[in-house]
Amino acid sequence: MQARSLVTLEIDGAVARLTLARPGKLNALSAELLEELAAACAPLADRDDVRVVVLSGGGRAFSAGADLSMFGALTDGGPVARAAATSGDRAASALEALPQVTIAAIHGHCVGGAVVLAAACDLRVAATDALFSIPEVDLGIPLAWGGIPRLLREVPPAVVRDLVLTCREFGADEALAFGLVSRVVPPDDLDTEVAALAGSLARKARLPVSATLDAVASHLGVGAPRGWSDADTLLSAIRDPESRAAGQAYVARVFRSELSPEVAPGGPASQDSQEA
Repeated sequence: MQARSLVTLEIDGAVARLTLARPGKLNALSAELLEELAAACAPLADRDDVRVVVLSGGGRAFSAGADLSMFGALTDGGPVARAAATSGDRAASALEALPQVTIAAIHGHCVGGAVVLAAACDLRVAATDALFSIPEVDLGIPLAWGGIPRLLREVPPAVVRDLVLTCREFGADEALAFGLVSRVVPPDDLDTEVAALAGSLARKARLPVSATLDAVASHLGVGAPRGWSDADTLLSAIRDPESRAAGQAYVARVFRSELSPEVAPGGPASQDSQEA
């Protein structure tokens, strides 16, 4: 009998959805689940047709954090312990390495290592019932899996010290206030809101979206720098047919005027403009 997958992957058009699938354990992050998550990201990196990847948790929670049964493997030492100890960082790094926009859809408990996985995503949308905590210090261990630098990229250092050292719980509204999440929605609306956000992002021109993600990542020191300047990126977008079409559509939609699409970014100036 084939073992049940701990991470499911569904692709609907340009949007892929990765779902943590241990609902009976509140999606506790075992080494096996984390390895499956990293493995599920690998083929997505080569999918040009996929523009957005959503990470969510099945059942009542995003994730209750690291599976405490992992601690047994960690105390044994050796390569097995090392693999288990680094499995969360590998999963988070796999999410960060995806070329698509990544969105964490968070509901219920989001604890410890689950906060790290969410922080590895580009955007985070939380339901009002989301409850966060980072209890590692109370468990007698430091926050691992690259958690501190990943949190510092998203929220101020004083907030990171507060959350990690006190191990206190905090809700979605507080997470929104200090920038850990970008949107908070009612629980019944989470899937709809995330689907609408993913669809909107998937319809945007690929090059400027990728350039934005690369520029942010480079500034934050995430991954290898691409080496392009802003001017290189701008000129590439001006010549890119999809980007030009997006610019023309934006002008037509926003201004709702009789202006020719030729005045959109990338198009030739109108005759009147040339004569002015």
